[in-house]
Amino acid sequence: MRSPCPVACTLDLVGDRWSLLLLRDLLGGPMRYSDLLGAPEGIPTNILAERLKRLEVAGIINRIPYSTRPRRWEYELTARGRELGLVVGTIAAWGLRHIRGTRASPSVKEMLQRKGLGTGQRV
Repeated sequence: MRSPCPVACTLDLVGDRWSLLLLRDLLGGPMRYSDLLGAPEGIPTNILAERLKRLEVAGIINRIPYSTRPRRWEYELTARGRELGLVVGTIAAWGLRHIRGTRASPSVKEMLQRKGLGTGQRV
């Protein structure tokens, strides 16, 4: 039986590295598969496809067609997914304060400012 703990249940949905990085990227606005694939962390195509499907089924992202021939999609956060922005922002702010050598990309800096998290002091 799965734990009823809200932390455990949330981690079941978005607790892996790739899901959190996809959320980070989508917090900047809708993105196409190729854009997500081009992130510097280098997500493998099979994992990207699986995580996008999982996040869509969970109601965290929407898949929107932008081309019918060939069929192509872009992905955006739902309202439910945007709520996770505070979590992602808090993780980013913590990393900037406590992990030597980390740097926020311009999009992460913008997200931190929008969420009112700032970057704090680095170690």
